[in-house]
Parts: sequence; structure tokens; C-alpha cells
Amino acid sequence: MHPALSVIFFTTASGAGYGLLAVLGLYALIGRLPQDLGFGLSAMLVALGLVTAGLLSSTFHLGHPERAWRAVSQWKTSWLSREGVMALASYVPALAFGLAWCFPALAPLPLAPLGALAAAFAMGTVYTTAMIYRSLKPIHQWHNRHVVPGYLILALMSGAVLLLALAAVFRQPLPFLAPLCGVLLAAGLTAKWLYWSFVAASVGPAGPASAVGLPGATVRSIEWPHTERNYVLKEMGFQLARKHAKRVRAVAVWAGFVLPAVMVETVILLPEGLAALLAVPAALLMAAGLVAERWLFFAEARHTVTLYYGAASA
Repeated sequence: MHPALSVIFFTTASGAGYGLLAVLGLYALIGRLPQDLGFGLSAMLVALGLVTAGLLSSTFHLGHPERAWRAVSQWKTSWLSREGVMALASYVPALAFGLAWCFPALAPLPLAPLGALAAAFAMGTVYTTAMIYRSLKPIHQWHNRHVVPGYLILALMSGAVLLLALAAVFRQPLPFLAPLCGVLLAAGLTAKWLYWSFVAASVGPAGPASAVGLPGATVRSIEWPHTERNYVLKEMGFQLARKHAKRVRAVAVWAGFVLPAVMVETVILLPEGLAALLAVPAALLMAAGLVAERWLFFAEARHTVTLYYGAASA
């Protein structure tokens, strides 16, 4: 599939924002959120800013962005519509949680339940995003059991590393956050390794023979349905050389997981005032690695329509 930059930004930015909301909610649930106005406002602005920027960027991939509001009307049958409904609904507990945390005197609301609710809606929205791809049967690289856990783990991972960077900048201690980041980075790398292994070792159930209704026969393409490239080939027949895929995957592994893991665990050894010197670059490096990972997620996907253009499998 053609890796559209708007969708890549949407899935990485909003995933990180929702992950940050979820981790903040979990810390509120255990009663360990620092009562610091600057830190609280900054964390909520970063989380909601990333979510909002990601959601807005997703509309750029539509042919008619002005009609995006109609997507929410099909929530009974469409995961895209359910994502829109969840994304809008998640603002309510998130804003209430932010008010209760940052302005407890003005908004005397129960912080722990609101944090848990904000976390649940945030991860629920990430789940619906993942299910948009998981539900597409014509794309074998997406229609498998590895996609949803990968999206959820990477959202929590990126949110936790972002929170570590913010906590280091504002010098706010959050217990067990650096070890949690290390665990989530290891879990994220494991999830991606399992996904990449699955993609490399399996092919989709459809082939040229089944595409023309002759299962079991030997079928090969003689010529394309048309004489030049068109929208179908551009969007659904994107081709990525194996050597380029290996390079992008190496960038994703080292920048997105390995180096940030080393850096966030080293933060524990640094004095409080110097923690930001490693925590902030770790978050930025992780973000670059996740962009590479998400680009590869789209670029390696093959739609079954390519079987009509000479592909041996999809």
C-alpha cells in the first residue's frame, strides 16, 4: 500500500498522545501524579495536542475532507466510523481528568476514576484504529493477530517515553517510570519482531488461480488490464525493494527501540538535573524510529488486487 504521510503522522502522533493519556491515567489511579501546575498543563497539552494534530492530519488523506464528519454515522458497521466516535468521546474524560489534576480547587472532581476513564477511552480509540487495518481481509499483512497488540503496545510505549521526557524536564519524580519504559520498549520490539516474522514467513490465502475462480489450476498473467499505471497501482500496488525494507527496518529497530531503551535506563543513573539530557533525545529518537516502523507497515502491505497485475501472491 502507498504509505501516505498524513496517515503515518496520524497513527504515530495520535497513538503517542493516547498512550501518554493512558499512562497519566494509570499514575492517577495509583495516586502518584505530582501536583505541579506547569507539569500537569504541559503533559495534558502535549497529549491532547498530539491527538488533535493526528486526527486533523488524517482528514488530509480523504478526497473530500469537508465530508469527514459523515464518517461517524456508520458506527454500526465501520471501524473507521467507530474510531471517529471514540476519538470524539475520549475528549470528555480527558478534559475532565485534566481539570481535576491541574485545577483541583476549581474542579473538585475524583482524580483516580477520571484518570482510569481517560486511560480506557484513550486505549479504546487506539484499538479502533488498529481494527481498521485488522478488519481488511484483502490485505494479508494487516488481517492477522499481530496488528492490534502491536498498535496498543506501541501507543503505551511512546506515551511512557514521552512522559519520562516531560518528567525529566520539569524534575518531577514518577516512581518506576524508567523501568516501565524499558519494559514497554522491549515489549514493543518483541511485538514488531513477531509481526515481521509472520509477514516474512507467510503468504495470503489468495493467489492468481483463486482470483479468477479456478482454485487448484495453474494461472499466470499474460498482460495487465490496462496499458499504464493508474490509481489502483499507485495506492494498492506500491512496491518496495527488499534491500530498502531491510534498511528501513534497521532504522526502526535501532532508533525506535534499542537506543531509546539504553538511554531511558541510563536516566536512572543521572542526577535529577541532568536526566533531561538523555530523556528528551530518547523520546525524539523513538519518534523517528516509529515513523520508520509505521511507513514500513504500510509499504509492505499488498492488496489482493495486485494478483490481476502479475503478482504471484498477496
